[in-house]
This record gives sequence, C-alpha cells and structure tokens, in this order.
Amino acid sequence: MAKKKENKTNALRKLEQQKIAYVEHHYEWSEEHLGAEAVLQQLPDKNPAQIFKTIVAVGNVTGVLVAIVPSDRVIDLKKLAKVSGNKRVEMLPLDVLESTTGYIRGGCSPVGMKKQFPTFLEESATLFETVIVSAGRRGLQMELAPFDLIKVTKAHLVSITNKKS
Repeated sequence: MAKKKENKTNALRKLEQQKIAYVEHHYEWSEEHLGAEAVLQQLPDKNPAQIFKTIVAVGNVTGVLVAIVPSDRVIDLKKLAKVSGNKRVEMLPLDVLESTTGYIRGGCSPVGMKKQFPTFLEESATLFETVIVSAGRRGLQMELAPFDLIKVTKAHLVSITNKKS
C-alpha cells in the first residue's frame, strides 16, 4: 500500500519556491500541550535555545507584527515596541490569529503568513548553524539556517527577550 502523502504547508512551499534548504521534524502533539515545551519534549536532542516560537502581536502604530524568539526565553513587549517603532505592543488575540495569519495556535509559522508583516528575530538565532521554527501545522517543525529565515521573512535581527525567571 502506498504511503499517504502529506500536504505541504504554505511555509514549506515558500521555502521550496525560494530554494531554501530545510529539514522537517514531525512530533506528536495534543490540544492540552501546544507550547514550545511540548516541542522540546519531542525533540530532546535539540538545544532549547535553538527552537524558536512565533509570536504575533499588535503595535499601536504599525499594527500586526511578528516576533521569533527562542523557546528558552520570554519576549519583552517593551523591547519589541521600541525596535518596531511603537509606543506599546500587545499580543494578538487568539480568536483572530487564524484570520490574520492563516495559521492556528500551536502551528503558527513565521513563514508563509497571509501577508508579509514586519518581523523581528531574536539576535541569538545567529549563534546557531540552524534554528527550528513551526512549519505551519501542529506536529511539524522545520529546521533551517538563521540567515535563510531572515531572508524569507525579511526579519530584523534584534534583542527582544529576557531570560525566563
């Protein structure tokens, strides 16, 4: 019997269109565990600082913006506001995440959103040969070079996180 072919996500299609090399990582997920911690448990051989989460926020001046931050750190919304030219930034309400980005919670990729939003990547990403981000579906991550992530998302390298307390 033929193996069932999985549909490519917008994120993976965009990488392929731009001829960017990537590796897929599949993992088990559940509705109760959608955060970065669940991904870390499923990819134990990876450095937590190398696995990045996608955060969608709204600035009072710029509107929707995207932050890509390491799973072992917390976003600092004041820092994000400053680097993005806003006075204040708030998290995008979850009930409009899918209509805004085309992705759902737990499967929101910084690549291939409905629109190209201003994107900010934590500068620590450049310390690694590769980083891991959501590939646009729950249970699927993609690993790629940080400079390829910058290229495909037009991200600005910034300092927008603090250590977890």
